[in-house]
Order: sequence, then C-alpha cells, then structure tokens
Amino acid sequence: MIADRSAIVARGMGVRRGGRWLLRPADFDVTGGVIGVAGPPSTGKSTLLATFATLRRPHAGALGILGHDTGNAHGIRTVRARIGFLPDRFSWAQGFTVAEFVSYSAYYKRVPAAAGRAMLERLEIGEVAATELSLLPPEVRLRAGLAATCVHEPDLVLLDEPFAGLGEAEMNALIPLLCSLAPTVVVTACGLGELTGWCDRVFVLGRGRLTEPAADPYRAPPPVVVGGRPGRLVLGSGACV
Repeated sequence: MIADRSAIVARGMGVRRGGRWLLRPADFDVTGGVIGVAGPPSTGKSTLLATFATLRRPHAGALGILGHDTGNAHGIRTVRARIGFLPDRFSWAQGFTVAEFVSYSAYYKRVPAAAGRAMLERLEIGEVAATELSLLPPEVRLRAGLAATCVHEPDLVLLDEPFAGLGEAEMNALIPLLCSLAPTVVVTACGLGELTGWCDRVFVLGRGRLTEPAADPYRAPPPVVVGGRPGRLVLGSGACV
C-alpha cells in the first residue's frame, strides 16, 4: 500500500504497449507544481498520462495518485474524482457548443451547473459559449477543453500536448493559465524547449526511460529519485511556483 502524500508516487512502475516497454520499471515521485514530460511521437507520453489518469494499469510495480493506491478499486474510484485529464484530441466533442461541452462535464463530474458558467468566465470564453468547438481557433478550443477538464477544480490536471498547433505567442499567453489550474499539473510536449523555463520539473521520456536533464546552476532544489537513481530538477527563470 502506498501512503506517500505526493501527487504521483511510482514504485517499480513499468508501462508496456504492444509488447515493448514504454517505461521500464522505475521509482519516481511528483510532489506538486507544474511538471513537463517531453519526448518524440510514439515514445509513450499519452500512454503514461492515461496511466496516471487510472485509465490504464501499470504492467509492473505500484502507482499511487494523490495518496491513494491505484491497485485497488476503491482507490481508483476515490482518485478519479480529483483528476482532470485532457487528451491531445477530443474530436468526439466537436459537435458540442462550448457551453454544452462544459455543462456536460459539470454534470458528469457531479458539480453544479453554476460551476460550469463560472469556469467559462475564468477562462475568458463566455462570449463564445454558443459556438461549436469545431468552429473555434485552436487556442480558444483549448480553453474550452481546459474549462471542461477543470470544472470540478481537480487536485491533479493531466494535459496531453496542449500546445500542439499553437504559435509561440499563443503558448506564452496560456502558460500562466496552465500554471494556475491545479496544485499539480502534468504537461506533455514533443520538444523539450516547449517546457523548459516555466515548468517546475521537466522529464524526458525515451527508449523506455524517464530521465531529468541537468539542473539550472543558479538554483539547487533537493534531489529526486528517477528509476532508482538520483535525478535533478529543471527550474528556469520563469518557473511557476
């Protein structure tokens, strides 16, 4: 049983897909803040996030989310109510208007309809509430997805490549918003450069291993454990703390 109160605790956790290791058994902790996971396409970032969201089970080891062991049904039921997960594509919702999409999410998450309306205003998309998602530009459509993902104010938010298709100016405008979504936010991206300078920690997933690049020499946070070995943190001058 995992009793650690970190947002994510992996002990010998391994993830496989199609007979190969996407993540070889490893130990790591995520205590909070904004966490970036970078890696080329097909390295397993989406599968790893789905595992954190309890939509997939690890093939080895144990995984604790928000203090609950995901190895038992009670732990999964409890933790799912505290997670917000936005996949890289939510095309199934393209026929919904923004208001319908967020209202449906509020209903599914068992929160009042007023919470959905408040989230529309918080993400500054109230003016497009009656517009179908398929008609929105990528940046506004992402805001709608974030509103639906966070309508129940989760403790852990998982975002799979939210910056795909966005320009640099749009990304920079969204970063403060992403940092404010929850106590712990995990964001994936294909390129390391999309995550450095504003994430509190950055991991790189590749060849079945999750590693951390060299630390910022001007800041010296405590070491973490990745795959049973000491890891290092990445904190840029623009990190969200």
